[in-house]
Amino acid sequence: MEQHLDRVFAALADPTRRRILTMLLEDDMAVTDVAEPFAMSLAAISKHLSILMRAGLIVQEKRGRVKWCKLDPDAMKEASVWMQAFGQYEALDLDAFEKFLNAELEDRPDQG
Repeated sequence: MEQHLDRVFAALADPTRRRILTMLLEDDMAVTDVAEPFAMSLAAISKHLSILMRAGLIVQEKRGRVKWCKLDPDAMKEASVWMQAFGQYEALDLDAFEKFLNAELEDRPDQG
């Protein structure tokens, strides 16, 4: 399990790969369509796709002459379960914290 998590988090560490995953949320895409918005070679995109495949985040299939990329819907389940363990801590309510700080500053005598 730990090696799989390492591969998932390593794959997610790169902004290009995160953007590819976001694109694949919409629909399956041909490799050439995945590469289109990026200012890099098809070979470079293929390397990113390989990393995503090794992490189990996407699958590729050949349809005719075209290689298609598809997001694996269960790919991040293990990572999500692992991260949820940290959800036991309440998120900081920044609006409430700001109100608290403003109230504290208003109550302080001017140190001018």
